[in-house]
Amino acid sequence: MNISLLGAGAWGTALAVALAERHAVHLWGRDATAMLAMEHARENHRYLPGVRLPHSLQLSSQLADAVAHANQPSQQGLLILATSMAGLRPMLRSLKAFDVKQVVWLCKGFEQDTALLPHQVAQQELGDAIVCGALSGPSFAQEVARGLPCALTIGSHSEALCKLTVAAVHGAQLRVYSTDDLTGVEVGGAVKNVLAIATGIADGLGLGMNARAALITRGLAEITRLGIALGGRAETFMGLTGMGDLILTCTGDLSRNRQVGLGLAGGKTLDTIVAELGHVAEGVRSVQAVRQLAQQQGITMPIVDAVARVLFEGEAAQVAIQQLLAREARVESA
Repeated sequence: MNISLLGAGAWGTALAVALAERHAVHLWGRDATAMLAMEHARENHRYLPGVRLPHSLQLSSQLADAVAHANQPSQQGLLILATSMAGLRPMLRSLKAFDVKQVVWLCKGFEQDTALLPHQVAQQELGDAIVCGALSGPSFAQEVARGLPCALTIGSHSEALCKLTVAAVHGAQLRVYSTDDLTGVEVGGAVKNVLAIATGIADGLGLGMNARAALITRGLAEITRLGIALGGRAETFMGLTGMGDLILTCTGDLSRNRQVGLGLAGGKTLDTIVAELGHVAEGVRSVQAVRQLAQQQGITMPIVDAVARVLFEGEAAQVAIQQLLAREARVESA
């Protein structure tokens, strides 16, 4: 199958490496100089150092070539967007110049200024005619690139796109499930990033594994409340793109969002943390949108609210934790 990935960051590169073993894969990046350097070194030094790029993997900065590779009429193909959430809308606008019928994205989050989910951004930019889906789940790029096992879910209203994505990605060390609950898949992937910041704070303050388990469990309740209110299904949040991704992001040291929380607990400023990471931490960009949506839906999300206060209102991490602990007792389902 012809597969094109648009976006040569860590996750886009890792998935391209994994799929190049079985398919004709084209990896596109907007920075021509960086793509030439990757072509020469056969390595993405900035985002995925130490991982050798297969010689079969095509690299370029020519968007038209990448789109054409996946859109050949005579061959089955798949176009995968591997941009950040902030880069999704500009990429979709770029695709208007091409005859793109379907697309899958990897980004997780709410658009910062509009509080829209990825599929809502796609509807605004490309209309209802575009067939779209989100490939999500617990997946660290470094592990996928090394060929370690990983399970993902493709969420789409299109059964045909789900089947195509499974055919493209499922195999070797990658296992892919499917669901028509696109909203649920996207909400789980977006909100878990915020909660990973909270668990990073708790771990950085040395509050122990009991506190971490409590934050993850109550965080899942917050994800589920918001997700159902926005149209997702409860069972989705108990699966890979809900509980699975939440556990990984909250406990794994490769998690950028967890690193943000650890830095905040250590007294670093947000600007310093982001500069040191050198990568996007989507929880920072999504937290205000999540809090806004919760308020609009009349939903309580105390952990999300605490993270927002620490990030953007100057509240000390220790104070936010104490306020969470001081909340009134209630039945567990509330």
